[in-house]
Amino acid sequence: MATARHDHWIDGRTHPPRGGARLPTLDPTTRAPGDEIAAGTAPDVADAVEAARRAWRDWADRSPAERGAVLHRIAEAVEADAPELSRLERACTGKTEAQLRLEIGMSAEYFRYYAGVVRAAGQGRVIEQGAGSHTYTRYEPYGVVGVITPWNLPLNQACRALAPALAMGNAVVVKPSEFTSTSTLRLARLATEAGLPDGVLNVVTGTGPQAGEALAAHPHVRRLAFTGSVATGRYLAGVAGGRLIPLTLELGGKSPLLIFADADLERASAAAVTALAANSGQVCSATARVLIEESVHDEVVDRIVTAAEKLRPGVDYGPLITEAQYDKVLGFLAGAGTPATGGGPLPGPGLYVRPTVYARVDPASRLAREEIFGPVLVTTAFTGEAQALRLADDTEYGLTAAVWTGDLTRGLRLAERIEAGQVSVNGGPLTVETPFGGYRRSGHGREKGLTALHEYAQLKTVSVGLR
Repeated sequence: MATARHDHWIDGRTHPPRGGARLPTLDPTTRAPGDEIAAGTAPDVADAVEAARRAWRDWADRSPAERGAVLHRIAEAVEADAPELSRLERACTGKTEAQLRLEIGMSAEYFRYYAGVVRAAGQGRVIEQGAGSHTYTRYEPYGVVGVITPWNLPLNQACRALAPALAMGNAVVVKPSEFTSTSTLRLARLATEAGLPDGVLNVVTGTGPQAGEALAAHPHVRRLAFTGSVATGRYLAGVAGGRLIPLTLELGGKSPLLIFADADLERASAAAVTALAANSGQVCSATARVLIEESVHDEVVDRIVTAAEKLRPGVDYGPLITEAQYDKVLGFLAGAGTPATGGGPLPGPGLYVRPTVYARVDPASRLAREEIFGPVLVTTAFTGEAQALRLADDTEYGLTAAVWTGDLTRGLRLAERIEAGQVSVNGGPLTVETPFGGYRRSGHGREKGLTALHEYAQLKTVSVGLR
């Protein structure tokens, strides 16, 4: 199939790159060249921000019900366009069909959820100060919001930020990863066709240094949201701090999954395998450190290994998405000792790494401490709740955690003490409605749920004297 060229989406239409340059993409299942995207630079970002500046006030002046109606239509458009969105994402990520169905369904659900809740939760409240005054609060949009998304969940993570930002009346400029931009561009077109006014959603493609940095530094961008590496997040925090604008950071993790001897071991082991296979471990919230009570450690590892060895490439798990990530993961595995299963690349041209499990890993080792971001689990044994908690919190991150136990009181006690932004006990669901974000090096700010709605709004107090 011939490759295509994709331009920026600015002010409701395609815009070729001002500099004329293009960037290649790669099909990670074959390493064959993919489509080309526009190589955006500061002038392209300036065009997009100016379009957003022109558009945001009229959009903000619409009632929450009117904005919500448009978001509902965007959700419907995403669902109707699922085959094309899937094709675009598969071409540059190699994701499995099941993974794509899940992510596109969630993408639509973000718009549907915020379309509804903005009508109730997007309002301020009256503050009673007596008969001589009328005092109230109101939520107001920032204006132009910049969103920088990563390559691992491109459409889903764009929608996670866009839906609440748009619901609250902001206009947005998105800079997706240069490796996985095409589905975000398609989303912007769908949103325009669904009735989102021109300029309210703009997409500039390109690299971080050329386009992302220009977006973060632009004087008319009033708020930023970033998902990606700690190093880039730290840099963007400095840019935002220098400009005194708020910033949401979601920077990954090394999340623990605790399994006690009294747990449902079949379900707990399955949860560990899900973390291994889902998006080939390229998920920031993956519970990649499996902490298992000593008395059942070897049994649980056997269960995980047996299930992992049945995972099928291209069906149950996909390739790593970028050459750099493929090399990074293989670098972790080189010299790491003998795994219980896996431990290297699959033969063939694609960027596939075997699902890998290392058992009884030293908690101080690189495997146990650094985010690998691939299909790799490490296990460590513990004896007792106190040691389990110490091991769970022995990390610089704090994004998610999971606890499996037959003692619900213990599960809740640990959930309240583990230093992480989200904790699931016995498979408790973490969905669109549940706020998501981390402690420590996992970032700050919250996405999803009602909390995210207010991340994209400023609270104003108005007080009127009536006498």
